[in-house]
Amino acid sequence: MVTEASTYLFHATKRRVYFRNVSILIPMTWKSKSEYFIPKQESYDQADVIVANPYLKYGDDPYTLQYGRCGEKGKYIHFTPNFLLTNNFHIYGSRGRVFVHEWAHLRWGIFDEYNVDQPFYISRKNTIEATRCSTHITGINVVFKKCPGGSCITSLCRRDSQTGLYEAKCTFLPKKSQTAKESIMFMPSLHSVTEFCTEKTHNTEAPNLQNKMCNGKSTWDVIMNSVDFQNTSPMTEMNPPTHPTFSLLKSKQRVVCLVLDKSGSMSAEDRLFQMNQAAELYLIQVIEKGSLVGMVTFDSVAEIQNHLTRITDDNVYQKITAKLPQVANGGTSICRGLKAGFQAIIHSDQSTSGSEIILLTDGEDNEINSCFEDVKRSGAIIHTIALGPSAAKELETLSNMTGGYRFFANKDITGLTNAFSRISSRSGSITQQAIQLESKALKITGRKRVNGTVPVDSTVGNDTFFVVTWTIQKPEIVLQDPKGKKYKTSDFKEDKLNIRSARLQIPGIAETGTWTYSLLNNHASSQMLTVTVTTRARSPTIPPVIATAHMSQHTAHYPSPMIVYAQVSQGFLPVLGISVIAIIETKDGHQVTLELWDNGAGADTVKNDGIYSRYFTDYYGNGRYSLKVHAQARNNTARLNLRQPQNKVLYVPGYVENGKIILNPPRPEVKDDLAKAKIEDFSRLTSGGSFTVSGAPPPGNHPSVFPPSKITDLEAKFKEDYIQLSWTAPGNVLDKGKANSYIIRISKSFMDRQEDFDNVTLVNTSNLIPKEAGSKENFEFKPEHFRVENGTKFYISVQAINEANLISEVSHIVQAIKFIPLPEDSVHDLGTKISEITLAILGLPMIFSVF
Repeated sequence: MVTEASTYLFHATKRRVYFRNVSILIPMTWKSKSEYFIPKQESYDQADVIVANPYLKYGDDPYTLQYGRCGEKGKYIHFTPNFLLTNNFHIYGSRGRVFVHEWAHLRWGIFDEYNVDQPFYISRKNTIEATRCSTHITGINVVFKKCPGGSCITSLCRRDSQTGLYEAKCTFLPKKSQTAKESIMFMPSLHSVTEFCTEKTHNTEAPNLQNKMCNGKSTWDVIMNSVDFQNTSPMTEMNPPTHPTFSLLKSKQRVVCLVLDKSGSMSAEDRLFQMNQAAELYLIQVIEKGSLVGMVTFDSVAEIQNHLTRITDDNVYQKITAKLPQVANGGTSICRGLKAGFQAIIHSDQSTSGSEIILLTDGEDNEINSCFEDVKRSGAIIHTIALGPSAAKELETLSNMTGGYRFFANKDITGLTNAFSRISSRSGSITQQAIQLESKALKITGRKRVNGTVPVDSTVGNDTFFVVTWTIQKPEIVLQDPKGKKYKTSDFKEDKLNIRSARLQIPGIAETGTWTYSLLNNHASSQMLTVTVTTRARSPTIPPVIATAHMSQHTAHYPSPMIVYAQVSQGFLPVLGISVIAIIETKDGHQVTLELWDNGAGADTVKNDGIYSRYFTDYYGNGRYSLKVHAQARNNTARLNLRQPQNKVLYVPGYVENGKIILNPPRPEVKDDLAKAKIEDFSRLTSGGSFTVSGAPPPGNHPSVFPPSKITDLEAKFKEDYIQLSWTAPGNVLDKGKANSYIIRISKSFMDRQEDFDNVTLVNTSNLIPKEAGSKENFEFKPEHFRVENGTKFYISVQAINEANLISEVSHIVQAIKFIPLPEDSVHDLGTKISEITLAILGLPMIFSVF
């Protein structure tokens, strides 16, 4: 597949790029072979392409998880084993062509040029066209009747008496033989299609995601703006390109070494205590059984406390936790700590390549640059945790150069526990990973009680721990399971190290339902209490609901906005209908809370894809910021989205060849099975790591620099003599607050550019008062100053203005057609009726797999 794709891509990019090196990561459960190498920084969770079964057996369409802006890289391509092992050339095209279609989604952030939900539109020439690019691809539009024997009664599509478009069951069938070379993002299965649509061939009118997301730009224009194509020119001397080189990689087991700072500054603000509490939680509750774990502590010198030890039972944990540092003093030498970490790994006959180091420090170190080359050579993955506001600024460089996570934790212990909880295995073994259900810090006044609840859903419950920490005195604890069984303070084991932490492991599988806890501060003074709950999947065969989070980039230079993303899924299926809250904290402890949305508006690219998004603009000075996300399903509103994802190669229903219609087996229908789609209440908490801000003004009032967000879901239709518009309201600042007013413009001519928009007729919007961001706007108006008759087309677009007079980008252009329904018997078929066409069905007999 990849070898074929490399040559196809080479010619599609006009001899500019091809695949040179490909790494294939073999599952750890497969038998080892001599040709398998140890991976360096390659891991399942950072792979470009994932090969895995679909959850609940819903279809084999290849797709790309893509939720960024136009031109932004996607997350991964998902192929199922069934797709790779079954010849479906007639349905999708060859595997190599499919791969290039998906790679263009993933790498260059372009979108599909078909639209399953709107397969036809009326062109500016008043013809009904299939949504496609380019319009040079020819075919017929037919409706299939019953197919007795070997032939089908078909008819050309009739106009719908209400919309003026074709009837709902109308299907575009391309001719097998074409001359058009474009486009790979429409139908790469056609033999003639070898190129992306260019500015000359691009169909700006088609109501597809490419036009909507990329403001009508062609796919080739977006691709050529990618950094991959800066300073590249065609390789005229190479024809065809050399074949890719493949490396087969397989991990043996997980190897982790903790490298912990115990310098003098760690004595401030209880940092040493907090580090020990979080490290203990990691060793007991997060790291997967069977992993090899070592520990190094450092100040101005480093000491190996534990060489690699295989985690098997509680005795092993205790051997490691017993060596956690009890005293903080000395300077800070991060490089010595890292080198000792490498030595601890090598001493145990393990390779540093592919091993992980968790580096935690609160100090500055002017010599950290001196070991960058050693770090690169090691092949190790370094996860960095910056504790407090003064941690070395170069920490992020270590994470970036090795593909590790980066975290920032402030004064609150939950920041550390969230960071450690996020550093689970990257092997793709989701059922073995620790999942955080709760992580809450509670400031409790003297002699006061606080109560709380934690839902434990049926996808989790193994290896469940409730942990309570305190700052002065152990509180009185009462925990009750859903069936009424109570656990008391005496059931919570207090650590021998006296690190102000008590832990209860629930025996067996935790009961499904709502657990309640009560904490009583018996001390006269206020103190900070924390509650952390971790668990693992209930069953190795049923994937748990998981949440992950990240920012759109690691660094932001004011006034560039950033986007917060959170993905909530079960298996590969999106989870919908839940509350997703992001909490962003600065180095000064200032917090911003954002509700994330999956509504297909503002920062959110696709509605109901399980990716919850929101713009972040509330900068509060420069430096490090941390992100955590809490996803909660309440009141039985959560459900799985069983529909096929977007951003995938088109399932071609059939072709016309030599006057015959050749049909593919119909695509397996995925019905929203409510019983399977329903999800019970759950709670997930995850860290989204840290990001760095520069160029921001100091905290306080500063002028608004962000306009309202672009409207991306505008819809229009005629109702009698009025045009009805609907869209999701943007905000005063991108997708926050309320816009001040709207500009709506209307034209009988298609608007190609911003200048076209500025020069066409304004609609009176004086009675249109903008609603709060995220609300549904509805507006109805009569197109004055225009002669309207049957078939009149209008093109409409909208902008929003905020209180600082900043104007949003122009929305995508929508079409409204005045169509006067005729009596049913006078709505003629368009073109000649086909009475009977011989029908060949590929893959006879028509037997369908049950998914």
